[in-house]
Amino acid sequence: MEKKPKSYMNSYLAGFLLGLVLLAAYVITGRGLGASGTMKSVVIATVMTTAPEYAAQSPFYADFFTSGENPLLSWLVFLSLGVIIGGLVSGAAGHRLGFKMERGPRIKPATRAVFAILGGALFGLGAQFGRGCTSGAALSGMAVLSSGGILTMLAIFGTGYMVAWFFRKLWI
Repeated sequence: MEKKPKSYMNSYLAGFLLGLVLLAAYVITGRGLGASGTMKSVVIATVMTTAPEYAAQSPFYADFFTSGENPLLSWLVFLSLGVIIGGLVSGAAGHRLGFKMERGPRIKPATRAVFAILGGALFGLGAQFGRGCTSGAALSGMAVLSSGGILTMLAIFGTGYMVAWFFRKLWI
């Protein structure tokens, strides 16, 4: 007999708890949360391993290369691993583990996957332009009243509203 999935947490309570996690990150580490930094650490470690001569001569990679620290030991990498493991544990505890692709009724799974990958790639590119993703630049930036963080959040949601009409058939 299949177990019925548990209901989700109250979204207001979840938002409050997320704010406490962000506050704890500032108190404990002296900086906010951010997930896009993990991908940067993985890219830097990959370049340092596969092309060490290039990394040593590149102005971008040289700072990481000369410090002698392994970029994969960044706390952001452990944060991202914790998010993945925590998500799996939460899904298992809530009886929601499984493979499915959320999509609108008129779109094929392959099309949804292509748009998800394309959107994710554009979001990652934007995170590098904006020096952070929604968690790093927007949430953490707004928590310290950073004008860059506020502008990032306005640009993310503003762009989303501006282009939603063009992509509405992907969802409705």
